Amino acid sequence: MSDIAIIGGTGAMDLLPAGDIDSMVVTTCYGDPSGPILEWSVGESRCLFVPRHGPQGTIPPHRVNYRANIQALRDMGVGNIIGINAVGGICLSAKPGSLVLPDQIIDYTWSREHTFFDQVDRPVTHMEFDLPVSARLHRCLVEQAIELKLDCRPSGVYGVTQGPRLETAAEIDRMERDGCDLVGMTAMPEAALAREAGVAYAICAVVVNYAAGRAPDGAGIHDQMKQSVRHGMKQVNRLLGAVLQSPR
Repeated sequence: MSDIAIIGGTGAMDLLPAGDIDSMVVTTCYGDPSGPILEWSVGESRCLFVPRHGPQGTIPPHRVNYRANIQALRDMGVGNIIGINAVGGICLSAKPGSLVLPDQIIDYTWSREHTFFDQVDRPVTHMEFDLPVSARLHRCLVEQAIELKLDCRPSGVYGVTQGPRLETAAEIDRMERDGCDLVGMTAMPEAALAREAGVAYAICAVVVNYAAGRAPDGAGIHDQMKQSVRHGMKQVNRLLGAVLQSPR
């Protein structure tokens, strides 16, 4: 079994096991990652965890040091990364509490440090990114979700916005016309950096609210999140447990 890392956002601290966990403070040539890297074992697999927004959830999405997070995991020899992302559902099938395993991304962010290939004294590198997640790791997530009979959609388009503010209803309408099924703030540049680093990357998105203007009963987004995060993370916990014990 190869090692696997989890980069978790809102609610993802619930994924940590109750047993022994090692905490390692590391740094990289791109600065410090979001927090100490947590490590534990599941059978023969080594599992690592990075709190994307910091241990106390204080780093907004546009200020996350994505390069340091990915570089730290690469330096530690990680071959697989699963990003856990709390998202809003745009399409009707992406309802709060469910999981979506997106296989495409539309990037609406700006001004983030988004590449390792920014040196002016080296040949220009153009990375292929037509398929933004690892087909192998994505397939593993899909197969395990089906086996567990989770409330999970096996594909979708994740629209990544700048944050930290939430979107207007008109912006969500535009994203739907663009083909987005989900809206979140953290899949990019995380996915692209993992590709540049040569690390397999896939996304497990937890739908925690309807996107702006989509809630059928007019409920506020934060009220929806309180009700949906815990249920969604329970499903993620089951999925990750199965993935960690499966051949990849």
